[in-house]
Amino acid sequence: MAARLGMRGSRLVFHVRVTPRSSRDAVERWERGADGREYLKVRVTAPPEGGKANAQLIALLARTFDLPRSAIEIAAGESARLKTISIPAAAPALRARIEAFGGPG
Repeated sequence: MAARLGMRGSRLVFHVRVTPRSSRDAVERWERGADGREYLKVRVTAPPEGGKANAQLIALLARTFDLPRSAIEIAAGESARLKTISIPAAAPALRARIEAFGGPG
């Protein structure tokens, strides 16, 4: 089983799977893909065109984890549903908040 959260330098990294054009914005739960990789399931109402879903994803994660939008980076997968998110490796409390979403594990 792959780890939910990893480190790249001084940044915390994790995967999200985004569903655009959803009926609501929500960070739902951890799920495990067929490859064993865990990702946080996220829904946004914005369409994927023109980076709108990515912008809404960043805004939603910023609100959810009490971070400025500028601190959240899509490190990989900008045009894919499965994305790698990078945020500053702040206090252990933030890591615990991210891990706390329900799901496999």
